[in-house]
Amino acid sequence: MNEFRKLTIKDVLKRKDEIYVKKSLETIKLIDDKINSFITINENANGIIPIAVKDNIVTKGLKTTCGSKLLENFVPSFDATVVKKLKKNNFAIVGKTNLDEFAMGTGTEFSAFFVTKNPWDNERVAGGSSGGSAAAVASGEVVAALGSDTGGSIRQPAAFCGVVGFKPTYGLVSRYGLVAFASSLDQIGPITKSSGDAAYIMNIISGKDENDSTTVEKNIDFESLLNENFSNISVAYPEEVFGEGIEEGIKIKFEEFIKFLEKKRIKVEKISFPELKYVVATYYIIAPAEVSSNLSRFDGIRYGNRIKSEGLLETYLKSRKQLGEEVIRRIMLGTFTLSAAYYDAYFEKAQKVRRLISNTINSFLEKYDFIISPTSPITAFKIGEVKDPLVYYMMDIFTIPANLAGLPAISIPFGFSNNLPVGMQIMGKRFDDAKVLGFANFIEKDVPIVFPWEAKK
Repeated sequence: MNEFRKLTIKDVLKRKDEIYVKKSLETIKLIDDKINSFITINENANGIIPIAVKDNIVTKGLKTTCGSKLLENFVPSFDATVVKKLKKNNFAIVGKTNLDEFAMGTGTEFSAFFVTKNPWDNERVAGGSSGGSAAAVASGEVVAALGSDTGGSIRQPAAFCGVVGFKPTYGLVSRYGLVAFASSLDQIGPITKSSGDAAYIMNIISGKDENDSTTVEKNIDFESLLNENFSNISVAYPEEVFGEGIEEGIKIKFEEFIKFLEKKRIKVEKISFPELKYVVATYYIIAPAEVSSNLSRFDGIRYGNRIKSEGLLETYLKSRKQLGEEVIRRIMLGTFTLSAAYYDAYFEKAQKVRRLISNTINSFLEKYDFIISPTSPITAFKIGEVKDPLVYYMMDIFTIPANLAGLPAISIPFGFSNNLPVGMQIMGKRFDDAKVLGFANFIEKDVPIVFPWEAKK
């Protein structure tokens, strides 16, 4: 069983049969009650490569709940574009993974059904919002998984679980069939056991889609630079990375990461990025504003479980009360900032700051090949430990910039702090996705992934 749990996509492709799909389903049955990665398991999965899909990506004939009671029984009539592409390329959708409700959270603690547990320590979160996908890969239940990333929801759980999480350039992957959170920020991407596997999946799921007007026609071979030697390039890191709020253990690991790169003859320079302190505030004005619009359709009439009551207004109100506390908080924030009295003071200013942040990042990337940082300022926290929403929001400080600027970014495992995985983030220029994946692979050759069940021996 452990042999299957270590397999990559390339390993699975050596056998052209469904044996590994069966092994994946067996593994899920054996261990998922300890981890809670999956909301729905697909016993009838067909294909060769077992993959999990985050439960906010629609799947024909297979429940898509978004981790919400409001959509608890929703069975879509079509497949998302990414799901169609996976099925055409011998991927078997073995299940739908847990997430914070409507992808709003940092630990899957806001799922309406249950909390996903970290495979490294079952008392800790797996991260969010794609916590189920990251835990499913890290525990070896599947070879790979899809997640969605609006402010770090692929990269942060990947870092917490010690696997690879890749957010592509905005527009490279169709969002058709992804239940919208914040449409100008959302991107679908892979969570895998290697950057090579992430590149393989990107070659399949990327491309122009007539159903998503934000997709672009861009011919990229995501595997083209996997064997490239990246010595003698230059990377930068913001000096603000070492500021308030970052765990001491993360600081130490990041310093080790810098030294590791320098030993590989990579030039590492410190830069000043004072705008970093504004990224969380900017994001939590723009994203909730888009949420308040996108989630208006889930009212029990057009979509969602309807709770019938006397009169239309009462039916609306009771149906909407099925939404969780965090979702309601963000809808209210967004509704407030979009209101006529506050639009200019908040939303319009946030859009201007977003442009400023994007311009600053792009100016750095004109001089340097990549910008590096820790993926998260902390390691996985204990379930129930964080009570303050603002503490939750600040965990996204290093991942949000890539979403605001629409840039590719990857989280790769780089050792441990307090026996918990630490992730390092690499962010590159727009459409430099193959280069980001190639650089990650260059690093991985000296930092192989470690699996939870091996470390416990």
